[in-house]
Amino acid sequence: MDDVDFLAQELSRRYGTVKRARGCFLYTAKGVRLTDMYQEGGRAILGWGGGAAFTVLKNVLSRGLTGSFSTDFTPRIARALSELLFSRRITYVFRSREEALAAGNAVVPGGCRMWMPWAEGDIRWNREPCVVVEPPLPWTEGIFLLALSIGDDEDADAARLRLTPVLAGCAGRIHIPAVIAAAVTRSIYDMIAALQSRSESDWFVYDGVLASYWERKGPYLYPKVEEPRYRDFLLHCLNEGIVISPDYTCPSIVPFGADKGVFSALRRNPFPL
Repeated sequence: MDDVDFLAQELSRRYGTVKRARGCFLYTAKGVRLTDMYQEGGRAILGWGGGAAFTVLKNVLSRGLTGSFSTDFTPRIARALSELLFSRRITYVFRSREEALAAGNAVVPGGCRMWMPWAEGDIRWNREPCVVVEPPLPWTEGIFLLALSIGDDEDADAARLRLTPVLAGCAGRIHIPAVIAAAVTRSIYDMIAALQSRSESDWFVYDGVLASYWERKGPYLYPKVEEPRYRDFLLHCLNEGIVISPDYTCPSIVPFGADKGVFSALRRNPFPL
């Protein structure tokens, strides 16, 4: 069984369906509030509501811009990514992480990187020629943005023409409707704002409980529990009202804005290491 399917099945078995999601919390049919540390693999790291991105989506949806025709919204993704990465970019959209990385490596052999907000280390993203970005929106699964750098004096259309032969054989490129492009663009600007307002002080306050089970790097939590016991740990956390990443290789995420009391049950009933 797929890891995400396993988590969904076990969550429903204990608490019923999820009726509402807000911030880092899931509200279930049985009236239980769960603390979400999976956060859709990071796409819900800014919260489940979508914030301003959801408002933008509704506004553009009201114009009926849901087709495959060209609009003014799609080019705005490249402008937003240029601000995020502090460098001029052109952007292509792919349906999977693997296809986006493969296309990036076709352009810059061995030089394509996944972008992570608050990543540790001295990564100068403006110097990375090829970056794949997952939009920080919980309902954009299947959208991966390949951001390729171009020179300060190079025209974007000329850059696309130059790259067309290289990308011709790359699978997975897709066109997204204007309504989704608009929401994705807004989410990137929301992320730029969050990068300036969230910091180490927002995450280390939970270390008293979390450090026993995870190694924390920024907001990302890498399990100390050995992989063969990880599902048992996941189920233990779920019993204590905490949803963690179902995938051992995908980090859980510190629940920004949650009171430390959400870990009281786990503190009272620790998982044996």
